[in-house]
Amino acid sequence: MADTIGPWILVATALSGANALLLAVLIIIWVDNYRTFGSEMTAGLAAFGGVMLLENIVAIYFFFSSGMLYANSPVVQQSVVTLRALQTVALVFLTYVTAK
Repeated sequence: MADTIGPWILVATALSGANALLLAVLIIIWVDNYRTFGSEMTAGLAAFGGVMLLENIVAIYFFFSSGMLYANSPVVQQSVVTLRALQTVALVFLTYVTAK
């Protein structure tokens, strides 16, 4: 399958990997805050982060195992990269303000 993976899907995979790392940092912070303060809000944020982390891991899996899903459409590949990039930007901001 790696032969059918185009450069756009490799970029999307890298962005999903970056998103997963950012989400892992956020989850660690939120779980620590939950342990400290016991707030339902931080528990909810940690759960949200966990779901988003799982989504990014599954996306990486599908990019490698089912590259043909996007192989025939450069427009779809570019759209996937755009969505992943927007998610990365959002997570960078969220990680910055959360870690501050």
